Amino acid sequence: MLKKIFRRFSLSVLPFVGALLIRFIYLTSRKRFHLPQIIPDESVIFACWHGDLLMQPYLYYQFRVTPKAKVLISEHFDGQIIAGIIRFFKLGSIHGSTTRGGAKVLIQGLRALEEGYDVGITPDGPKGPRYSIGDGVIIMAQKRHAKVVVFHCRPTRYWQLSSWDRFVVPKPFCTLDFYASEPIDLEGLEMEDARSVIKENLMKYAL
Repeated sequence: MLKKIFRRFSLSVLPFVGALLIRFIYLTSRKRFHLPQIIPDESVIFACWHGDLLMQPYLYYQFRVTPKAKVLISEHFDGQIIAGIIRFFKLGSIHGSTTRGGAKVLIQGLRALEEGYDVGITPDGPKGPRYSIGDGVIIMAQKRHAKVVVFHCRPTRYWQLSSWDRFVVPKPFCTLDFYASEPIDLEGLEMEDARSVIKENLMKYAL
């Protein structure tokens, strides 16, 4: 009973606190955005490492003049908190895992792309291993002929948690370098080749 009350309280409070923290870090920091020369009008899949997730809403808002996105998020408790946080940034969520019960979440992701949403994914989420590339991003990109855009946020000063993903929390009053790659076309690539292309781009600014 107490556990349920604690979880309910956490889900009502932590998303607000998390969104406030993200805004505080962003507003107190210097920002530099490195955007692609070509930004497709059609829906894309934007990908970042799980440990680099915190500040990405602000990069997406630079990437799209009119944001319209859904993010694949774990059904676990921490995923529910993340979903609550991104609602403050007017982003939707798709709950599930591309590795456990993957068909359901992949269908929802494919449907979202068809409906004109960009879809966000952490290829090594929700539980790792760190810097691994799941099949979901490749399947969605190839089935919907969607380009993949890799997102990074590289702070000059940061805390790094001891979690499996080595989650990065930028320190206030730092400089945030945001990077969005040129659109990556995975058409016609075998699964392992596509995996290598995505990982190569994701590792360019990894901490």
